[in-house]
Amino acid sequence: MATATLLDVATQAGVSPATVSRVVNGDTPVRAETRARVLHAIELLNYRPNLLARGLSGAKSCTVGLVYDNPNAYIIVAALQGALAACDALGFGLQPHPFDSKATKLGDRLLDFASRQRLAGLVLTQPVSERAGALAVLGEHGIPTVRIVSSAEDPGGKSPCVYIDDRDAAYAITAYLIQLGHRRIGFLKGGKHHRASAERFNGYRKALGDYGLALHKELVVDGDYVFDDGFRGARRLLGLRNPCTAIFGSNDEIAAGALAAARSDGLQIPYDLSIAGFEDSPFSRHAWPPLTTARQRAELIIERATRLLIAHIRDGTVKNEGFTPELVVRGSTAPPRPKP
Repeated sequence: MATATLLDVATQAGVSPATVSRVVNGDTPVRAETRARVLHAIELLNYRPNLLARGLSGAKSCTVGLVYDNPNAYIIVAALQGALAACDALGFGLQPHPFDSKATKLGDRLLDFASRQRLAGLVLTQPVSERAGALAVLGEHGIPTVRIVSSAEDPGGKSPCVYIDDRDAAYAITAYLIQLGHRRIGFLKGGKHHRASAERFNGYRKALGDYGLALHKELVVDGDYVFDDGFRGARRLLGLRNPCTAIFGSNDEIAAGALAAARSDGLQIPYDLSIAGFEDSPFSRHAWPPLTTARQRAELIIERATRLLIAHIRDGTVKNEGFTPELVVRGSTAPPRPKP
């Protein structure tokens, strides 16, 4: 049987995790009726608080949490490397944890994680960082956070933030394909619950408009940031009566799936079809030919975010930093083959 958590007790008693924490620690008065409900839930669930953490409650925490919801192992490893680099340099510990960004009561779950592990603050990566309700819960309980978000402009805010200009980077990739001579460029979208997906599509759409090209709905395919959706999406695009001469995948994994689909149709890349990705993950470098992409240094972004969080924890500093992924041209793109 799984060990009961503070969040389980809160749900059972119909109160907030903070209220459970107050009852357990006895540091703040709680109404007798509420206290009785919480104690009943504790007994019912056989909840056992972290006694070591309670014993150290007077000590200042020097550990931060890294929160992520990303199926890409390469991105997770890069994120861990970046966060650890910052923590090692600044004398902090790191506690990573995956969360389902679409989960109900995400804010309470994050609060429970921070409370149980006695964390000084949280590094929130996309798309967890984009859940307004969860951010509000953490803010109400004074949990220091740093957000990593997709935005073309500085989003401001009362807590530090790292923002990534996915829109401009996607514009650069699309403009490059147009400059090569491509006029029908397919776009394979990422997951709808990621703000980056909309920003990258907006960059693609703006580049088409600025170069006087129409946006054709049949050239835009919904999907998620996975290889299989790239494969299926590309097969759909290649099956059109008037197929595209280039495909832009919203990340490198999608683009690698598109590359496999094109090869299964006997196409030569880049002579019969150009393919571009986004992020410069190992998918782009290990593909053949290597993928044109936008270099997004995940380890550097996470390191900077972690440093901003620790500065905020230490002295209240609120500073935002922006990154724009840079175009990397490789062998998967070329001018379209002239029509006979």
